[in-house]
Amino acid sequence: MENLNQMRCTACRRDAPRVTGAEVAELKPQIPDWQLIERDGIPRLERVFVFDNFASALAFTNKVGALAEAEGHHPALLTEWGRVTVTWWTHKIRGLHRNDFILAARTDALAGT
Repeated sequence: MENLNQMRCTACRRDAPRVTGAEVAELKPQIPDWQLIERDGIPRLERVFVFDNFASALAFTNKVGALAEAEGHHPALLTEWGRVTVTWWTHKIRGLHRNDFILAARTDALAGT
């Protein structure tokens, strides 16, 4: 199995395939702290990162934002005092793509986890 943290995103089109149940079972163990959730009928990956203060949370948000811009794939980010909630999903396909798992792993690396 390839290490998600070492992978790069691929360009995603509206007809790109969503990950299958078998792919989720293969990929999810590499990002064990992420939750599979569904919001507005769309499956997503979500994780809350905890920090000591707002400045640290904001700095992390900015790192995730820079990663997202570099990859052309953008999460929902909620920055609060001492915590950041990151939610990845692929907007074009209204679901999960391999890119979401890659960026979840790379987000973990930014946080040092």
